[in-house]
Amino acid sequence: MKKIPIVILYVSDQQLSTVFYEKVLSRKPILNVPGMTEFLINENCKLGLMPESGIAKIICPAVSHPALGSGIPRCELYLIVEDPDQSLMTAVNVGAKEIDKASQRDWGDVVAYCSDPDGHILAFAK
Repeated sequence: MKKIPIVILYVSDQQLSTVFYEKVLSRKPILNVPGMTEFLINENCKLGLMPESGIAKIICPAVSHPALGSGIPRCELYLIVEDPDQSLMTAVNVGAKEIDKASQRDWGDVVAYCSDPDGHILAFAK
């Protein structure tokens, strides 16, 4: 497989987040080992899930432990989907917190918002 960019989310529970994103993305991970799960989003991007405890061994004490920001929106994953409301409902049904139903946004997309179990923002856009 060619090397492509990976967006990595730091998560409190790798297994819980893996199951959550399997359902939200409607696909199985391409890698799922202790310390890292990866999903192929498209041919140009992967989503990684790394336990907060694992990355903390690398980045702490130079920066704050990721768990200190748990539940606080730290990033947004903007996904292009066919039906933002359906994607939002799927996410909520597997543990996401609904933020805003799909509506026309100023930049031209119809977007629905929720947060994953760690507080990362998911945007489902069309």
